[in-house]
Amino acid sequence: MKHSVVTVFGGSGFVGRYVVQRLAKTGARVNVAARHPERTRFLKTMGSVGQVTPFACSVTDPQAVARALAGADAVINLVGILYPSGHGGGFDDIHGEGARIVAEAAKAAGAKAFVHLSAIGADAASESAYARSKAAGEEAVRAAFPEATILRPSIVFGPEDGFFNRFAAMSGLSPALPLIGGGHTRFQPVYVGDVADAVLAALASADAQGKTYELGGPKTYSFRELLELMMAETGRKRLLVPIPFCLAEIKGTILGMLPKPMLTRDQVVLLKRDNVVADGALTLADLGIGQTTLEVILPTYMDRFRTGGRYSRTTR
Repeated sequence: MKHSVVTVFGGSGFVGRYVVQRLAKTGARVNVAARHPERTRFLKTMGSVGQVTPFACSVTDPQAVARALAGADAVINLVGILYPSGHGGGFDDIHGEGARIVAEAAKAAGAKAFVHLSAIGADAASESAYARSKAAGEEAVRAAFPEATILRPSIVFGPEDGFFNRFAAMSGLSPALPLIGGGHTRFQPVYVGDVADAVLAALASADAQGKTYELGGPKTYSFRELLELMMAETGRKRLLVPIPFCLAEIKGTILGMLPKPMLTRDQVVLLKRDNVVADGALTLADLGIGQTTLEVILPTYMDRFRTGGRYSRTTR
């Protein structure tokens, strides 16, 4: 199923740039809806002149959403936040209400396909506000657009990711790194390129409509193992200090008051549950997508943190 006009909400984000690049290669016209359209300028070079068009749009603004959807026959919602912000809205606003507004507008606009990016761990009964809001968004999308395909990735890695880059930067400033909850939480990191391929595969497949897929890489790792792998690639040795969940929650509560917190209480709560593909779930393989190994990709962008490396902050 080929689409001529696709609107991507959150197209300037980490996953979004890879999705837009792939869409442009299909020849589709791509409307990129973002709250800060000036941040989408680099996306214009991913297609021919006029092929990629930015729209100023917040998913909580029904009129702006409707304008961004004009003429679209397919819709992708990639909008998500890791922590609430005073001006941008909270989890319920963005993940719940925003998803509902986009899905209802997509149905009203006559879109033929809808792909919604959620997250592994989405759960209406979770202690985490993030996980509850992700579940609310899935429910709202299903109610408004039953044919929608929902994708739930584990943590996503790649050159612009917020996980390995954050901890690599921290390791350059501190002699120790925190192992929240002892570092036992398990993850199944999935490559951003594979997630983008999954989005396009879901968009093109009539068989994927109405289904939910959980996206993970070929291996699972503990939090400790991920930090050890990061340190091996950066050539740094740092002390890994176990921090009980109760103390981490206190620290997250305090840090969460900052405009751009490195840690929040809600993120600590999320770490109490493993973030891996559930048994019996539909996966990347069901979409015809292979799994890229973390050990193949991580060295390609951790090198810039390596002392004496090409991109080391100490040698530039």
